[in-house]
Amino acid sequence: MNDRPQRADLTVPIGAVERDTGLSKDTLRVWERRYGFPTPARDAFGERAYSLAQIDKLRVVKRLLDQGHRPGRIMALDIERLQELANAAPGGAVRHALASAEDDASLDHFMALVKAQRVGELRRTLSQALLRMGLGRFVTDVVAPMNERVGDAWARGVFQVFEEHLYTESMQVVLRNAISTVPEEGARPRVLLTTLPLEAHGLGLLMVEALLVLEGAHAVSLGVQTPTWDIVQAAQKQDVDIVALSFSPTQGPNAVLDGLNELRRKLPATVELWAGGTNAVLQRRPPDDVRVLASLADIAPAVARWRDAR
Repeated sequence: MNDRPQRADLTVPIGAVERDTGLSKDTLRVWERRYGFPTPARDAFGERAYSLAQIDKLRVVKRLLDQGHRPGRIMALDIERLQELANAAPGGAVRHALASAEDDASLDHFMALVKAQRVGELRRTLSQALLRMGLGRFVTDVVAPMNERVGDAWARGVFQVFEEHLYTESMQVVLRNAISTVPEEGARPRVLLTTLPLEAHGLGLLMVEALLVLEGAHAVSLGVQTPTWDIVQAAQKQDVDIVALSFSPTQGPNAVLDGLNELRRKLPATVELWAGGTNAVLQRRPPDDVRVLASLADIAPAVARWRDAR
């Protein structure tokens, strides 16, 4: 007899839902009172616990909010209608800029390997593509559109969280191996790469690191979720010229802006602060004294500009 809980019976605590969807606990509680969704159960300790079906819907709602929809207009819709809205929306600047790469059958093949969980074959075929294309083109024409595809598949419930993690880990392995083969020139600028606390998405950092080393810069990566004071101390100890942070859409706009402003105040004026990623607030309200890189194509000109100013 199979006594394992079925998917419909499983529940997830509110803290895990916050990390999974990018929606804060306060937001979830407000929506519960205002819109009657989500409708969590209570665990043995009286804490909110959400079904997997509600989490699936919350992911799509978050995606629609990032596209400009208002919660009051979409919260009562069922998930099928929400997915129709999400799929009908324009894909965004990255997707348009890389339309030709999106049409490449090799991307479909990579996606199929992720879905089939054929990790060894996925890493091997990605590595082969990198050797054919070179590191720079691989980052812009494979990694960037694959990130978008995988993110969309996750938001629509086509990929489970563990499948997204399998993809991310595989791509990180391939990129790290490639970066390690680029000769260290020791040239400036020295760039410290990391994310602020609660920002757990680190694949963008590796993409930036790859393009920086191709420009002859020296990249120092701290990985993800580094506290502000640790970033400041590392910048001093590593004698860096630039601190570069990555932000995904999971972070709220106020958290992004407050984090950047705090870090700018604590860093020396001689250290530049760069911010990139897909969080929309960077384009809408770029903070003062922070260089926002709108796309990967901005990295080489930004490095050249830094050198010209010295």
